[in-house]
Amino acid sequence: MKIAIGCDAAGIVLKESVINCITMLGFEYLDYGTYSGESCDYPDFALAAAEAVNAGKCQKAILLCGTGIGMAICANKIKGIRAAVCNDEFSAKATAAHNDSNVLAIGGRIVDKNLTEKIVKAWLTTPFEGGRHIRRLDKITEIEAKYFK
Repeated sequence: MKIAIGCDAAGIVLKESVINCITMLGFEYLDYGTYSGESCDYPDFALAAAEAVNAGKCQKAILLCGTGIGMAICANKIKGIRAAVCNDEFSAKATAAHNDSNVLAIGGRIVDKNLTEKIVKAWLTTPFEGGRHIRRLDKITEIEAKYFK
């Protein structure tokens, strides 16, 4: 599996931890920036990573900003993206198992590096449960079809 990574200046503090976790789990990654702590616009990096998932270049993406919220909002504007903000392990497992999320957003001003690695590991290793959740995802797809033409 290949994971897209996108971050802004506030999220860059977690980037190395995310990369270490991804590689430790045996996955590859594509880095869509940013590459420094200089002020930048998070939508540019969220869009690049989400588009990589949408285009099939990557199967999932991890986005890092101050809270994770802005990145997730931006990513969710792309058809087919199911981005979730997770700043704890339980939410990461739940969104993987129930929502089949393909984008994870984490807040660099909210969680530390150790917790970030636990969140990423939980999200990447928790399988989608299917079952009753497929019906709910189908409803989301119907909403997308209506509003994303």
